[in-house]
Amino acid sequence: MKVVGFCGYSGSGKTTLVEQLVARLRLAGHRVSVVKHAHHDFDIDQPGKDSHRHRAAGAYEVVIASNRRLAKIREYDIEADPNPHQLIAELSDADWVLVEGFKHADLLKIEIWRAETGQRVQYPHDPFVVAIATDSPAALPSPTQLPVLDLNDADAVTAFLIRQAARHDYRSPYDDADNEAAYVAPSADVEPDRRAGAAARRHDGTG
Repeated sequence: MKVVGFCGYSGSGKTTLVEQLVARLRLAGHRVSVVKHAHHDFDIDQPGKDSHRHRAAGAYEVVIASNRRLAKIREYDIEADPNPHQLIAELSDADWVLVEGFKHADLLKIEIWRAETGQRVQYPHDPFVVAIATDSPAALPSPTQLPVLDLNDADAVTAFLIRQAARHDYRSPYDDADNEAAYVAPSADVEPDRRAGAAARRHDGTG
């Protein structure tokens, strides 16, 4: 399974790009799953439906299944801090998992940046950023040796991912602590001490 993250501020175009990549990877014969972080409360259920009634009665988890699809809804008793590795572990087999959001996660990721947002960039300080997708490469506020991709050319971004596929082979850090170093991106834009300390931040919650 290959895993790649997409980070960037709201309005940068993460969802649009991920949507386009899902379609293109699917056309190329890959099974694709998506993990998305939400900054607010949300509900995919409908009041009055049986599943909603079960939840209202106090069910911790409700699984709804038909011969076409399956959904699982889990209610947390207290506010939780979702961990992308735990969410990936919930998925069935996929060729690619695209992770939208979780910008501080210890996953190799592509940063999405638009000059018009006026937001700062993450790549100078994040060793897990392996490329930048932007519509304004000349406007990038910090120099970089990372690959710079055209945000408006989803075909090119798809081709980049497929070329880099082996790099995105996923091994859960919970399976083997020795695997942590595999997630440190050899980014020339980040100081060596940041690269060396990146894996150590996984389990203390600071990453």
